[in-house]
Amino acid sequence: MRNSIFLSRQAEKFLSNLRDAALYARLRGQIDALGEHARPTGCVKLAGGPDLYRIRAGDYRIIYQVKDKFLTVLVVSIGHRRDIYR
Repeated sequence: MRNSIFLSRQAEKFLSNLRDAALYARLRGQIDALGEHARPTGCVKLAGGPDLYRIRAGDYRIIYQVKDKFLTVLVVSIGHRRDIYR
């Protein structure tokens, strides 16, 4: 069964401000793939909060939360690896 994907306001803003079409396509592809597999190979569970995971997309990271009960994935934050954990 497919998960619904929601983006936080911060994640939407980051994607809308991107000017690099190739980077946008790569990030959007990774986010869309979360609908099929909420915990793909290479994802890392983060210790900072409940059900928070991270996936890599080059030098960028996508932080998201999985709610299995409701079959939803909430993309919390997207950013460059040097800035995302601050």
